Amino acid sequence: MFSYVWPIALVVLSNVVYQICAKSVPDGLNPFAALTVTYLVGALASTVFFCAQTKSVNIIKEFGKLNWAPFVLGLVIVGLEVGFIYAYKAGWTVSTAALVQGVALAVILIFVGWLLYKEAITWNKLVGIAICIVGLFFINHRF
Repeated sequence: MFSYVWPIALVVLSNVVYQICAKSVPDGLNPFAALTVTYLVGALASTVFFCAQTKSVNIIKEFGKLNWAPFVLGLVIVGLEVGFIYAYKAGWTVSTAALVQGVALAVILIFVGWLLYKEAITWNKLVGIAICIVGLFFINHRF
């Protein structure tokens, strides 16, 4: 059970800290300068974790196994990061921005799963989508 739960717990904890950091980027700082430092730290941390996790440290051999995904992932992570930084600079609140993107992402990924991975779209998922859309209305509407 622990091996099932800890990765999601790590994602949630990391995302909480991530949102706090993204919201705390100084207004006068160019977001791409901040991301340069972010990715330098990330590259260093990834290298340290790689070396600590493997018995035979041959990162060049590992690079030979790469496909297109890590390269595209690098680009879309920049979009994700700078999107949140600009959203916070535009006035989105931490609670609303993260929630709106999370709900929109969940709804879109239901269809991505269906189209690309042949995952079933069940009535439960359709009802969940409807509830999410209603929730987005209430979160964003000022009464």
